[in-house]
Amino acid sequence: MQDTIATDAVLIQLLETGDENAFQEIYKRYWYKLYTVARRKVEVQEDAEEIVQDIFVDLWERRIRLNINELDRYLFSAVKYKVLNYIKSRIVRQTYQRDTISLKVDADSNTEEALALQDLSQAITNGIENLPPKTQEIFRLNRLEGMSVREISDLLHIPERTVEYHITQSLRSMRVYLKDFVVLMLTLMFAQFH
Repeated sequence: MQDTIATDAVLIQLLETGDENAFQEIYKRYWYKLYTVARRKVEVQEDAEEIVQDIFVDLWERRIRLNINELDRYLFSAVKYKVLNYIKSRIVRQTYQRDTISLKVDADSNTEEALALQDLSQAITNGIENLPPKTQEIFRLNRLEGMSVREISDLLHIPERTVEYHITQSLRSMRVYLKDFVVLMLTLMFAQFH
């Protein structure tokens, strides 16, 4: 390339032939202008620089296939589209991160609920095991298997009043046994929300 200042049209022609000096001249002439446009739209300086670098890399790699009539119009359009793509990808990334965090919170909540349910189930099992054997049996038949007082009375050949007594005793005992567990669970739940 000659030492005289070439027009954009001449630079495009030289660029198409692979002239590195023409490419360097285009770079010097337009880099800062393109960067300024990108920087106004992009919050992070490094991202704006990367957008402009990508435009010049693309310009060099596609130099033979490009059909550029006006270099400045081509380059500023390229910045516009690169910035739009950058913003779209940032929105997609932010949405993905937000959704991922939301799913993690839901999963954590489900995990916490499952653990609480498991703890409650274990506490009930322990409470039942602390009952006298006959009371345990009647409690299981009534509360866990859903049998009525009459059905239990017929099954065990004991009076209905005896069945009612054991159910009453087991419920009292379970309330006392589970009271501490319920207080602990409520304390943990309120701690989560504050």
